[in-house]
Amino acid sequence: MLMNTRELHKYAGSLQQLLYARPISYREGRTAQMQSIEVKCGDLFFHVSPDKCLDVTDLCFRGMNMTFLSKGGLIGRTNMDTNGEEALRSIMGGLFFTCGLENICAPCKVNGHDYPMHGRIRTTPAEHVGIRVIEEDEGASIVISGEMREAELFGENMVLRREIITRLNENSIEVLDEIENQSFREEPMMILYHCNMGYPFLREGSEIYVPTAKVTGREEHSEKHLQGWNRMDAPKDNELEYVYLHDIKSDDNKNTAVMVANRELETAIAIEYSTENLPYFMEWKSVASGDYVLGLEPANSSVYGKKYHLEKGTLHRMAPGAKEKNRLKFTVLSGNSSIDEMVKRINAIG
Repeated sequence: MLMNTRELHKYAGSLQQLLYARPISYREGRTAQMQSIEVKCGDLFFHVSPDKCLDVTDLCFRGMNMTFLSKGGLIGRTNMDTNGEEALRSIMGGLFFTCGLENICAPCKVNGHDYPMHGRIRTTPAEHVGIRVIEEDEGASIVISGEMREAELFGENMVLRREIITRLNENSIEVLDEIENQSFREEPMMILYHCNMGYPFLREGSEIYVPTAKVTGREEHSEKHLQGWNRMDAPKDNELEYVYLHDIKSDDNKNTAVMVANRELETAIAIEYSTENLPYFMEWKSVASGDYVLGLEPANSSVYGKKYHLEKGTLHRMAPGAKEKNRLKFTVLSGNSSIDEMVKRINAIG
């Protein structure tokens, strides 16, 4: 039942019964001293990490986990984060983590510079962090904001400003990003939103919907498993990962949407975004036992990485003082009728 804020106060002594955002810190193990913002908004419960780019480290819907957490578990910032392939030991997963801004894929060395796996921005701590719980006549919402700076002496000076918005009764999380080149030279800028679904929401039979014109495998192994790109299998011991590249379609306004659905649980999560600045879309599918995950990855660059784009002359660059904006909206859908409606929307794209 939808109510305005005034009506809600008749039932709730404090609206914290329904929504809140609280700064917290962890005390033990690999999370010791890690800061987080715990958020409850209606049926959604999640955490935002100021220590790590204001990324959303998990999401539960009505008590059910929706997202992937890797074997290392929740982990604070470490010297592994930006140390080549050692970053595999600190990648957690979560609803999404932000890859960039100099590199989005495998570690590489270009012109004597080292670029760590998935870049540095994912472990860059936020500054000017703000938390607002807004009560308006028509409803209540939470806004979390901050900015991350990726900079080097005699090098780049890039700022990522982020707002995360969730509204009561919408079951959605909206991410609004602005990237600015504050240096006085043209700078390469790569960004990928690594969105990660996990058990128990994700399991065998879960369906993947992408408005794709063409799907190709990143390498021979993925190409051999191309037929199953749109459905999860049961876990398999020691199975290699599959990575698929989609030629994703969008509507006349360059908007698109993808979805993962669990028909048995009548639950799905959809991601809506614009392809204007994010024309690439990759799918990371792992059915390996212990590494069971589906990654959906809107990006402004290919999964083949920085060297590939330099060789092709297609590396995305930003002029001095330039700004770019991205918007992603994650929505949890409940009930197969709602899922069917989203399937129709996705099938109609392009």
